[in-house]
Amino acid sequence: MSPALTSALRIVLVTDQYPPMVGGVPTVTRALAAGLAARGHAVTVLAPSGTWHGGAGAEGRAGVCYLGSVPWPPYKGMRIARASAAAVRALIAASAPDVIHTHSPLVLGVLARMAAVRLKIPVIYTNHYLPANVLPAMRRRPAAFDAFFYSYIVRFSNRCNQVTAPTATALGLLREQGLRSPSRIISNGVDSLTYLPGPPGPPENRLRDRYGLRDDVPLILSVGRLSGEKRVDVLIDAAARLTQPAQLVLVGSGPQEAQLRARARKLGISGAVRFIGFVPDTDLPGLHRLAQVFAIASEAELQSLTTMNAMASRLPVVAADAFALGELVIHGRNGFLFRPGRANEAAAHLSALIADPALRDRMAAQSLQIIASHDWQRSLSDWEQLYAALAAGRGHEGES
Repeated sequence: MSPALTSALRIVLVTDQYPPMVGGVPTVTRALAAGLAARGHAVTVLAPSGTWHGGAGAEGRAGVCYLGSVPWPPYKGMRIARASAAAVRALIAASAPDVIHTHSPLVLGVLARMAAVRLKIPVIYTNHYLPANVLPAMRRRPAAFDAFFYSYIVRFSNRCNQVTAPTATALGLLREQGLRSPSRIISNGVDSLTYLPGPPGPPENRLRDRYGLRDDVPLILSVGRLSGEKRVDVLIDAAARLTQPAQLVLVGSGPQEAQLRARARKLGISGAVRFIGFVPDTDLPGLHRLAQVFAIASEAELQSLTTMNAMASRLPVVAADAFALGELVIHGRNGFLFRPGRANEAAAHLSALIADPALRDRMAAQSLQIIASHDWQRSLSDWEQLYAALAAGRGHEGES
């Protein structure tokens, strides 16, 4: 058994987003399942399948129960499980868990919480969502939608024994909206054994050739879905205003790709912006080691796994000062913050870093210091301690 701090537990993880879906929630839940199982816990994941039919699979030593699903029209690539309350309750009962940990307040999350009440099993909810994640195509959402969103999330949260969020910003939003359940912060964590700093070597140079990256100018790396809330348009506009030669490397795919490519062409910077699409997880650490700066303009981050990966890779970061990004990027210390949507400010900060290798090096060193408290093994230990405490209490206080 790996460095577990508690005796072995039986844990059911519930999520409405899981691989092969792409995004932060699938990444977090997949890593949590494998990490907990590697520490000797009995872990079962309930998640939507990629098709109408269900099935079984594994995530390391964790078991995965895939429930048949249907597409979720508002968000291309996402699916919603088609499951009954009785079926979910039976699956959970068969695992006889000490605790249920749901990462979604949607179909499977709701059904799992209902089952928890009937089976008298404590349930944890981790919130990963903002209104912009639900309606990413809408730059300006009706105020009534945001009010409904938080009313729904908080009502669901208050029916759970424990609520967590990855940052103070994320948890504060729920508390401001009426969260009453016991709550705490647990970082999503970063795998510092995978995202390692270091100079590019032959493997990284092969990646450079594979993805058509330049070797004569600094690389500005950005990783994320090409959708509205990520504001990749701001980075492209910033690239057009750089005062220093550089190549902007965009990793990811999404519904705005064609529009963003057209924007780069219109600005006359197609040669300075490289769209490399979806990249296997195995290639991402090497791509970080090829980069000199990481950039993120997203306006919908409750933590940002990609920013944490960049910091663990010893990169300075230029980020929008939106939601939780300011908890990772300390302006003037490990990078710079710019006002959301302000491409001119982003360009000025990027240009300053590109022009000054010594400044990059100082800020990169600070990124490593700041990210140390988010180490993945520490997060796993935090989860174990919380699960064990709830299992020991084994009441169900959040039934209202």
